[in-house]
Amino acid sequence: MKDVVVRPLRFTDDVQAMRAFLETLGLRSRIESESGVWVDMVAGRGMVALHDAAGSTSGAEPGETRLAFEADDIDVLKDRLNAAGYEDVSIFDEAFGRVLTASGPDGTELWIDERSKDLYGYKLHDAHPDARWSVTPLLGVSDQAAWEQLLGILGGDNPDLVGFRPAGEFEVQVELTTTESLGEVARRLAATGYRPDQVEGGLSVVDPDGQTVRVRG
Repeated sequence: MKDVVVRPLRFTDDVQAMRAFLETLGLRSRIESESGVWVDMVAGRGMVALHDAAGSTSGAEPGETRLAFEADDIDVLKDRLNAAGYEDVSIFDEAFGRVLTASGPDGTELWIDERSKDLYGYKLHDAHPDARWSVTPLLGVSDQAAWEQLLGILGGDNPDLVGFRPAGEFEVQVELTTTESLGEVARRLAATGYRPDQVEGGLSVVDPDGQTVRVRG
């Protein structure tokens, strides 16, 4: 796994339903809390994290997706960001581990969790991620150049694992890219009760949170 990995964070009313949906697509569960309010899902490249919206202290709404990352060493990352001119970079401890925060472009707050080695209260699964799948979130931004610069500073796979579109306010949509046959993906979704639509370049399907997820071929 790369040093810094993009990990969109979905707040959801039904963690287990979203987990089953993403597993149907091709992602695999890696770490989940024993309480069931958190699970992170890995692909061949990139991740998606699921968080129970009712248990969130951030005021996130069900179906809301925020941009987050995971890193091996956030102290090194703090130095890298400081050297690049990011001044309001902080590190603090949460119940689940250490977190780096910084102000990103478009007035966003950037969250980067340090990859935890202490799994107390969590269960680790032998995920075996499918190498054919990548998490490629689509970012609605007003300053794409600034975001590209930031992702370049963070490094890892991030610069080529994020898509952009113009937007008045920053927003994040979960998107996936696969080399698996889209026909097979559509059949698998249909067999589990979903109604995928063929769109230009891929599939579109509504997830258990009522949000549209795009799968690009």
